[in-house]
Amino acid sequence: MAEAIRYRKERIDRGIKARTDTIYLLSSLRDMVYLFLPRFLPILLLLLLPFFVRGGYWEKVLFYSCMFALLALSWDFMASVGLVSLGQALFFGVGAYISGGLNYYLKMPIFLTIPIATLGGALFCTLLLFSVLRLRGVYFSMVTLILPLLFAHLIETLDILGGTHGLLSLTPFPGGYPAMYLAIIGVIVCLFGFRKLISEDFGLVLRGIKDDDRVVMAGGINIHWYKAQAIFIAGAVGCFAGALMTHYYQFVGRSVFALDFTVLPLAGAVLGGPGSFAGATIGTFILVPLSEALRALGGLRMALYGVILIGALVVLPEGLFHYIERRYHQFERDARV
Repeated sequence: MAEAIRYRKERIDRGIKARTDTIYLLSSLRDMVYLFLPRFLPILLLLLLPFFVRGGYWEKVLFYSCMFALLALSWDFMASVGLVSLGQALFFGVGAYISGGLNYYLKMPIFLTIPIATLGGALFCTLLLFSVLRLRGVYFSMVTLILPLLFAHLIETLDILGGTHGLLSLTPFPGGYPAMYLAIIGVIVCLFGFRKLISEDFGLVLRGIKDDDRVVMAGGINIHWYKAQAIFIAGAVGCFAGALMTHYYQFVGRSVFALDFTVLPLAGAVLGGPGSFAGATIGTFILVPLSEALRALGGLRMALYGVILIGALVVLPEGLFHYIERRYHQFERDARV
């Protein structure tokens, strides 16, 4: 009689991982699908979403989600070097006002105002924060929290850059698709760019500074220069988001320095799982639509929103992305003995 075929359960990833999480041995199409599906599927969904929400209210929600995702990625990158920022609104507002001011006063076109606001705003924010890089922990966070509030009050008190009325009738994007895809591509590039950068030698130094900056200093490395570079990169992403938002709504005012542009990205990063970048993106793409969906509840919206956020953090303190990643790597298949 033929011998009965015996099977046992085997985790799918056991056959393709080779010592590290970044080197794989792919022996079949199934292994390739298992490895690349969670990387390509989110990109495909993001690229297709504008076709389903074209011209409606949810198109603005999608664009808003991309803006907050950029700010959350910016926050997560700064956190990777131990700089816990409470002032992402500073980056957002500086980029918005530089782009809006160049377009309103100097009549510069969009293809010039956005790059200038991105790089110029990042340089301005880096120089502004360079003097406080020696501060640690909550002291650095307090400075970043105060600065956007300070700029908002200066604009109102000195009646500059439009004062309380803001700058109106700015040049819009030539249609909805260019704005949407510029925002989506920005999120994708930042997500995978940050994940790649943090795994290189530069990212290794940043993580070393976060873990023990004194040991890194003992190795002859100027940690303040590396922190300044991290702020410049994070600031460029935040300023880019502010410049996009300015031309999308054709308006810039004191509201760009509001705490919403600090609190919601931070909440999204914490909900999704800090330190992964993908978690920050997932968290904001959940929180922003959820916040808009609950808008009809009026004053109860923020209360219910807070209850949902607290409940998610209590149930999954590690973050959604880390939980999904762990469960995905626990999938099993039948393997012949």
